Amino acid sequence: MKYLICGLGNIGPEYANTRHNIGFMVLDKFAKDHEVIFDSDRLVFRAEMKYKGRQIHLIKPTTYMNLSGKALNYWLKELNIPVENSLSITDDIALPFGKLRMRGKGSNGGHNGLGNIQEVLGTDIYPRLRFGVGGDFAKGRQVDYVLGNFEAGDAAELPIFIDKSCEAILSFCTIGLERTMNTVNLK
Repeated sequence: MKYLICGLGNIGPEYANTRHNIGFMVLDKFAKDHEVIFDSDRLVFRAEMKYKGRQIHLIKPTTYMNLSGKALNYWLKELNIPVENSLSITDDIALPFGKLRMRGKGSNGGHNGLGNIQEVLGTDIYPRLRFGVGGDFAKGRQVDYVLGNFEAGDAAELPIFIDKSCEAILSFCTIGLERTMNTVNLK
């Protein structure tokens, strides 16, 4: 079985620790935990590993957030992985900080990265893990908020929730979407 895990974010040091880059942060920690290194490849930074008989491919698109679908679609086809064996990890301002929500389908919730994935794939049926970053921003300041760094209190707790996200990835790849949703979404 092959899986494609796509962490959404933006390349460049100015975005490294921003809320919008939580997908990259999760995959960086996942790769570190499993001692794999990302290399530059077409449209992405890519790493791969084996876990319990599964081939897990990790990608961080270099297309910037708003064109994430281009990279995901390319690698789904290149690696011959069905969309149901992919997992896109992204930030979500509609969820409280640290809350995780896994879904197999649904709207993009106004998220440009998820919107592009839906547009390129031509469907809203694809697994995604949303990582709550909270929504404490003034009207009209959403872009500044998601492209801003985590507040000190949240930053201190961030490793706990990143680890939970890494656990969710392994669960998705071993016991599947439905059973993983039952545990991730209840916490």
